[in-house]
Amino acid sequence: MPVPFQKITIIGVGLLGGSIGLAARRRKLVREIAGFVRRAASLKDCERAGAVDYATTDLLAAVSNADLVILCTPLAQMRSLAEQFSPALKRGAIVTDVGSVKAGVVRELESVIAKAGAHFVGSHPMAGAEKTGVGAARADLFQNAMCVLTPTKRTNVAAVRRLEQFWKSLGARVLKLAPEQHDLFVSRSSHLPHVVAASLANLVLDPKGPKPQAQLCATGFRDTTRIASGSPEMWRDIALSNRKNIARSMDAFIDELKRFQAILKKSDARAIAKFFETAKSRRDGWCVRSKASSSE
Repeated sequence: MPVPFQKITIIGVGLLGGSIGLAARRRKLVREIAGFVRRAASLKDCERAGAVDYATTDLLAAVSNADLVILCTPLAQMRSLAEQFSPALKRGAIVTDVGSVKAGVVRELESVIAKAGAHFVGSHPMAGAEKTGVGAARADLFQNAMCVLTPTKRTNVAAVRRLEQFWKSLGARVLKLAPEQHDLFVSRSSHLPHVVAASLANLVLDPKGPKPQAQLCATGFRDTTRIASGSPEMWRDIALSNRKNIARSMDAFIDELKRFQAILKKSDARAIAKFFETAKSRRDGWCVRSKASSSE
C-alpha cells in the first residue's frame, strides 16, 4: 500500500509539530519528514527526538518538493512564512496549519498559497498541552483528539479529503466547520478557560499577597490553572486574533459569575445548590458523551 505522502514539511518543530512527525513516522504515512526551525541550536533537538528525518534553518529547502506543509508556529508568523516559502511550493501541494484561530489565517493564507498553485486548508487539532518544545512531543498526542478542518467555498475538495484522512490516520476525529463558526465556539470552550486560568494564577499567586496563600493551593487549584503554564507568545496571538469573540465570551462568563454572586449574597441555599447541581449534571453528561464518541 503506497504511503499517503512522499514528503511532509513541518514548519516549527515544537510540541504539536514534533508530535505530528512522531505520529506520522510511527504510522508510516510518509517517506520523508523535513523540519524547519529558526535557530541552529534546535536542529539536533529535533533529530534527537525522532520527530523528523532532518531539520534545517533553510525554509525554501525544507519546503521544496513537499506534498504536505504544516505550519506549527505562532499565528502572527504564519502569513510572513507562507509568503517566504511559497516560491518553493510544489504545484498541487497541500498547506495547512495547527492554529487555534482560523478566520484570519484562512483569509490571509488562501490567496498566498493559491497564487503558488497549491491548496490551503485550515486545521486545528485540539490536542495541546501546557508543556512546549519538541522534547514534550508524543506520538499518541492526537489519539481520540478532535481536529477541526475549516474549508471555504474556495477550498479544493480533494485536498480536504486527503487532509481529513491524514488527521484520522494520526488517531484524531475530524469535524468540519466554517472558520468563523470555529472561532466563536473555541472562544468559549478553549480561549475563555485559558483567560480564567491565567486570571486565577495572577490573582491567587500574586507575590504581594499573604505568604501562606500559595501553600494552600492544592489539587483543585493546580488542575484549574494547569493551562496557564502554556506559551505566553502563543496565547497573546490567540487573544489578539480572536479578541472580539473572546470579549463576548468573557461578558457572558462575567454575567454568570454575577448571577452566582447575587444568590450568594442572599444566602439562597436552594439556588446555590441548583447552581452546582446543574454544573455537575452538564459536565458529567459531557464526559459520558465524549467517552462514547471517542470509542466509536
